[in-house]
Amino acid sequence: MPSVRFESRPDLTRPDAGLVEVGTWDVGSPERQRRTVEAVREAWGRRDWPLPGLLSHTVHTGEDGRTLLLYSQWSGEEAYEQFARSGRHPRDAEVDAAVPGIGRTEPHTFERYRSGALGGGTREPGCVVIVDVEFAGPDPARQRDWVDAVFEALESEPEPVPGGLTAHFHLGTAGDRVLNYAEWETAQAHVDALASGGEGVGSPAPQWERVQSYPGMTGGGVHRYAPALSLAPGL
Repeated sequence: MPSVRFESRPDLTRPDAGLVEVGTWDVGSPERQRRTVEAVREAWGRRDWPLPGLLSHTVHTGEDGRTLLLYSQWSGEEAYEQFARSGRHPRDAEVDAAVPGIGRTEPHTFERYRSGALGGGTREPGCVVIVDVEFAGPDPARQRDWVDAVFEALESEPEPVPGGLTAHFHLGTAGDRVLNYAEWETAQAHVDALASGGEGVGSPAPQWERVQSYPGMTGGGVHRYAPALSLAPGL
């Protein structure tokens, strides 16, 4: 098996990523966030890459000072199931030994649907914004239509969104949620965009009103993270 390569960010549009798993850990404090990222770095860095079907594994630190976002790309469902069936892994045990008491949520499974430019930024992302939208019951057509409505709203903007970089929309395989993994130059750029007076990250427009009032939406949230660690198989 190949060794581990450390990167600044995952390749979010790679065509061989058939499946994405996204979950969160609650570690309780900024200091434990830092220790957990270092524990993940050490636990993964000293071992060979687990299996070819895992394409990348990324960890980001939450702006709330207590959560971590875990984003992993897989070649497909078979590869993920093979990994899940193998049971508890030495990497997890090592991380838990370094930082006891991590609260883990069950990850959600997604397939990337559509990506595009978010604004006029050109720098490396200093902030990742996760927009999670839930719908009342499974409806794949509704998932896609909502994402397409977001792109219509973005395209209606008279000017690029300052500080926005890219948006990567993922459809939950259960059919009832959408996740947007958006890259921004800074967290402040995203805060400023939300304060611009519109119903989204831009100017007031009917397109954004349609996104916000789309039938069947039941919940969701917006959370900001700082890029921390991205792992991939070594060459």
